[in-house]
Amino acid sequence: MRHLLDEAEKIVCAGIFLAMTALGFVNVVVRYLTSYSFAATQELLLDGFLLITVFGAAIAARRGEHLAVTLATDLLPPGGRRVAVAFSAALSILLLALSAWYTFDLVQNQYQSGVTSSGMQIPEWYVSLGLPVGFALIAIRLVQAGIAEWRAAGAAREYGRGDGKGEI
Repeated sequence: MRHLLDEAEKIVCAGIFLAMTALGFVNVVVRYLTSYSFAATQELLLDGFLLITVFGAAIAARRGEHLAVTLATDLLPPGGRRVAVAFSAALSILLLALSAWYTFDLVQNQYQSGVTSSGMQIPEWYVSLGLPVGFALIAIRLVQAGIAEWRAAGAAREYGRGDGKGEI
C-alpha cells in the first residue's frame, strides 16, 4: 500500500496517458475507415492533458525537478540556504494551497450550477475534481522535497567551495 501512495501521481499519469493514447488511436482508425470521428474525442483529450499536466507537476515536485534559479542561494552559507529553502517552500505551498482552495470552489460551483461539458454532456465537475486533488498532491510532494532540500542545505558546502580543498 505504501508503494501505491508513493507512486500515486505516476500511476494516475500512466493511466491517463494510456487512455489518451488509446482514444486517439481509435479515433484515427474510425475516422480513416468511416470518414467520421468521435464527437467527444477533443474534449476528452484536452481534459486528459489538463490532468496529466497537474499530476506531472506533482512528479516533478517529488523529485525536486521544478525550475529553480539557485545563483543567489548557492552563494549563501548553509544557514542562509536553509532560510531561503524554507521561504521558497512556504511560498510555493501557500500558492498551491490557494490554488487547491479556489479550484475546489470551482468544483462546488460547477456541481451546484449543473454545468455540463459541450461534447459529452456530462457534469464538468467530474474532470475539475482532479484539479484540487492534484494541487494538494503537489503541495504534499513539495513538502517532502523541501524537507530533503532543507537537510541538504544544512550539510557541508559543495565540493570545491569554501575550504580551499579541491579548487582548481
